[in-house]
Amino acid sequence: MKTTAIILMTALALTGCGNRLGGADGGAVDLNAGAAGAGGIVPGSANDPTSIAYFQQNVGDRVLFAVDQSTLSSDAQAVLTGQAQWLNSNPEYTALVEGHADEQGTREYNLALGGRRANAARDYLISQGVAASRLRTISYGKERPLQVCSTEACYSQNRRAVTVLAAGAGV
Repeated sequence: MKTTAIILMTALALTGCGNRLGGADGGAVDLNAGAAGAGGIVPGSANDPTSIAYFQQNVGDRVLFAVDQSTLSSDAQAVLTGQAQWLNSNPEYTALVEGHADEQGTREYNLALGGRRANAARDYLISQGVAASRLRTISYGKERPLQVCSTEACYSQNRRAVTVLAAGAGV
């Protein structure tokens, strides 16, 4: 009887340990638990408000344009306002604003259009207080499409300006 009680208590103790370590996830242990530090922020991750990942995922790194246009829509202005606020709060970053076009039209036309789009985004950022010395532009025209197909769904994703961040003083 005493042996049965000891075996039963040992089994119950081991069952309790197993539940604390694994639980419903099959015994997996999160080795990163506690690595986030105070407040659960992991430096450089999308939950770190000073990181590039945060900028890309939460602020937004791109704005879209209509066909043959370099005029900023109200949606684009809203994204750029958020970018400017983030850049003004994080002065250690510089940015390269890339201008892109869809694959319709000539290479030369699309390079010029991409340039106008990049400049429109840069000028808006400057109007929101970002120092011009922290910004640079480049046009890729139709040379770097996100989507490759001959539908408006693809074309619309390729008509864009993308703000690419870099840490440090030089862009």
